[in-house]
Amino acid sequence: MIEVNRKGEVWVFAEQHYGKLEDTPLELMSKARHLADILGVKLAAVILGAKVGDIPKKLIQYGADKVYSVENPMLEHYQTNSYAKVVCDLIEKHQPQIMVYGATVTGRDLAPRIASFVKAGLTADCTDLQIGDHKPAGSDEIHKNLLFQVRPAFGGNIIATIINYDRWPQMATVREGVMPMPEPDVNRKGEVIKEQAQLSQTDLPLEILEEHKREKKVDLKAARVIVAGGAGVGSKDNFKLVWDLANVLGAAPGATRAAVDLGFIDHDHQVGQTGTTVRPSLYVAVGISGAIQHQAGMSESQKIIAINNDPEAPIFQFAHYKILGDLNEVVPMMIKALKEKTIKEEVVTAK
Repeated sequence: MIEVNRKGEVWVFAEQHYGKLEDTPLELMSKARHLADILGVKLAAVILGAKVGDIPKKLIQYGADKVYSVENPMLEHYQTNSYAKVVCDLIEKHQPQIMVYGATVTGRDLAPRIASFVKAGLTADCTDLQIGDHKPAGSDEIHKNLLFQVRPAFGGNIIATIINYDRWPQMATVREGVMPMPEPDVNRKGEVIKEQAQLSQTDLPLEILEEHKREKKVDLKAARVIVAGGAGVGSKDNFKLVWDLANVLGAAPGATRAAVDLGFIDHDHQVGQTGTTVRPSLYVAVGISGAIQHQAGMSESQKIIAINNDPEAPIFQFAHYKILGDLNEVVPMMIKALKEKTIKEEVVTAK
């Protein structure tokens, strides 16, 4: 067990694959920078790989004061055992007080193993991180400046705040897309600390012969306009209305978990607690009731248009524009109006 070090650094695990840094650690840098500033400590990133190139420099530009860089040929392919051993060695040596990971496939695999090794707690799939004080029940002691790990619980019906005051480092995985991407500062200075990996062949129980990675069909996080459909669309054939409206608007098609589970569209398009978190300029919700699980992934959209035939649908409580009606009538009317507007603009431009 690692000693409680209230002056320890805040760490972000900087996930990379074959020299390409993932977006998630960069998203985490803004929140981690805020936490470190409140605590008055350094923010550090941890990067592992065979060759990390200029990634440490990029991490400094995005807010890191330090980067612990570990390069070793045995770290070329991600394996749980080898990566966990290296990170645990770094934790034991430097004793950070907080370490956060992206809730990616790699983060969800690596973080629990590290937590088990160092006998620390771990909160998965957080949507927010804060600093606060806590007084345990039946105790007069107040624990200052703890990491409040906020996440949905009980199927998204409540928001739970989880703390860990006696087993450190305090660790959490954070969902992709819930933290805004910070702006890089190309003039920012920091320290790159090169560490050694103490690995042997026994730390690599698997031999990876080939690795295949399928790219997502849609990048919802980068989309400025999203048209999403829910179970209320009715069928996979009827979901074509969502695609048609998205095409007219130059938008990305999205969906609720219910629509994905019904087979209307594949998981790459899912928005919500178990999908992608998005912040588009415009979000058009077609046949979506607005359950809290879906709200968690899109409520920060700048403008929300909701189309539903149920006046009591929860989505009407937070939508900026509400259209009460049958989507089978409303959506074709919207498509027709948008196409006519486009044609008129083309004619005016041609003149």
